[in-house]
Amino acid sequence: MKTSNIFQNIPKDLSSEVFEDIITAKNIRIERIISMGQSSPKEGWYNQEESEWVILLEGGAVLEFETHQVHLQKGDYINIPAHTKHRVKWTDPQQTTIWLAIFYKN
Repeated sequence: MKTSNIFQNIPKDLSSEVFEDIITAKNIRIERIISMGQSSPKEGWYNQEESEWVILLEGGAVLEFETHQVHLQKGDYINIPAHTKHRVKWTDPQQTTIWLAIFYKN
């Protein structure tokens, strides 16, 4: 077995968001997402088949839902049920934002 560190091997070029699968199995997927100033396109709403539990490990972000916004800072987490329309409204352009997202099927 090999160990890894969630805070290592951060790409130098963060001109676009980075999505990296850590574990993929039948009913679960764990992903590291690295952002720096990115957001979803105005018309780009996520409406996923899986539920998503996400924690912000570094940085800052704002998630937008159809009826409200959620401000996230280091250590904050949220569970997003399947088919809940949401988008990333903002990520901190001054520092790297590291997300750990767990996608699962109910």
